[in-house]
Amino acid sequence: MEYNVVIAGFGGQGVMLIGELLARAGMDEGKEVTWLPSYGPEQRGGTANCAVVVADEPIASPILTEPQAAIVFNRQSFDKFEPVIAKGGLLVLDSTLIDRKASRADLDVVYIPATDIATELGNSKFTNMVLLGAYLGKVDPIKMASVHGALSVFLTGKKAALIEVNKKALQAGVDFVNKK
Repeated sequence: MEYNVVIAGFGGQGVMLIGELLARAGMDEGKEVTWLPSYGPEQRGGTANCAVVVADEPIASPILTEPQAAIVFNRQSFDKFEPVIAKGGLLVLDSTLIDRKASRADLDVVYIPATDIATELGNSKFTNMVLLGAYLGKVDPIKMASVHGALSVFLTGKKAALIEVNKKALQAGVDFVNKK
């Protein structure tokens, strides 16, 4: 078994965090993992993406030329990554911010109003967790309990108070895809 995903958006949207969460959770389950970040030159607001691979066997390369899935936060990332997703792959996108539908009929596309859902939970900064939850609701490279455990690794100090609401945001994403 090998799952791979590209996660893409603007810097500051939590793209890298959910990639690191997936990788850490997979590592905690004893799986082989890679996390390969890519940043634009800007500190905030520039493009950012990462590739995550979770596998039962050693991983040959962290570079994904035809990812099985993509989680996209914005239109620019959607335009860039929709064409390269493998046939039959999964595309999870924030329909609050992306104003067009996928042009490919050979993809499983989840249009989730992630920013709206996160705002209802109290803050649009939870959009990343809503999107990750939707992805995990469609595929199961790792257990949700492992993602919950990984939250405590990355959300420390004052941010530890955000663990429970992040769990709620993850569940909101799962619930969205399961109600369809």
